[in-house]
Amino acid sequence: MLFQSSIRKELAHSFGATLVVLITIVMTIVLIRTLGQASRGAVNPQDVVLFMAYSALGRMPTLLTLSLFAAIVSTLSRMYQDSEMVVWFTSGQGLMGFLRPLFSFSWPVLLVITLMALFVWPWANQQSKDMQSRYQQRGDLERVAPGQFQESSRGNRVFFIDSHQAGEQSSSNVFIAATEKGKSSITTAQSGRLEQKDGAQFLMLSNGQRVENEVGQTALKVSNFEEYGVKIGETGLLNPSEPEANRLSTRALLKEPTRINLSELAWRIGLALTAANFVVLALALAGANPRGGRSGNLIFAVLAFAVYNNLLNLGQSWIFSGRIGFGSLLLLLHGGVLLLSLGWLAKRHYHWTFKLGSAA
Repeated sequence: MLFQSSIRKELAHSFGATLVVLITIVMTIVLIRTLGQASRGAVNPQDVVLFMAYSALGRMPTLLTLSLFAAIVSTLSRMYQDSEMVVWFTSGQGLMGFLRPLFSFSWPVLLVITLMALFVWPWANQQSKDMQSRYQQRGDLERVAPGQFQESSRGNRVFFIDSHQAGEQSSSNVFIAATEKGKSSITTAQSGRLEQKDGAQFLMLSNGQRVENEVGQTALKVSNFEEYGVKIGETGLLNPSEPEANRLSTRALLKEPTRINLSELAWRIGLALTAANFVVLALALAGANPRGGRSGNLIFAVLAFAVYNNLLNLGQSWIFSGRIGFGSLLLLLHGGVLLLSLGWLAKRHYHWTFKLGSAA
């Protein structure tokens, strides 16, 4: 009882500290990336925090797996370095005996990883995509902030307004530079207002001037107007595109087992299997020289995590390209890693040695 409680207590402290550090690093990276998307007009600046939350949820299975793996390796390596493992070994606890307390601590984390990979991951991706789509489907004039130049959704117009009347769809001192159908134009007006006509959104300009010329030509056409309408977007939502596999629910992937859907499903299931394998692999990898440090062992563990994770992503692309089947990948990759980890663990537990025979 003391054996299991002492290990679980130290694992909990190490796991919590590692998870906090990893979340801080990832959130910083996500914040920089999200602010860059907001500056390019891909994300609403007011939704930056919410977009970051969805991005963090999507990355949580990997963060939890890495935190659990690092916590087990660092805890066991410390016990080796402080000679605590010798005490447990002399009291009758073999290396295989650590599997029970490790899985006793890890099973809630493994359950959360599985649920997040199968259900939260596609939901977070769908929410992020919907948020971006709603922002990009706004009218072009709605993108414009007073005193700022703003490019249209298609990139063929640049808008500028001097001021906007709150609560009304009208603006003053409007400037529009456009390039369409081989013509370049600059339109200015004292005021403008939004109107809906035949399912389209128009900006009706009043008391302005329009300068137009053919692209590559020097001749200019100047015209003054009292009222001029510019179509700036559709009022309805854009036609929804085919959802990507990473936004489909696990149930939808099972209903339509195409290559791309099976590759995504293999990746989600692989996250759960990877996390479970890492518990066994961490026990097999753990070890430290009492006279040396633990950094070398941790670096080797991180490299093992990177290789396994990259193989998981590579297997996803192989299923999509038809190089390997869904079941074959799960069996060869995850089953192979499990057998390798158990074999390595058994070698250390039973102190197996492999020597080459010498000829007389």
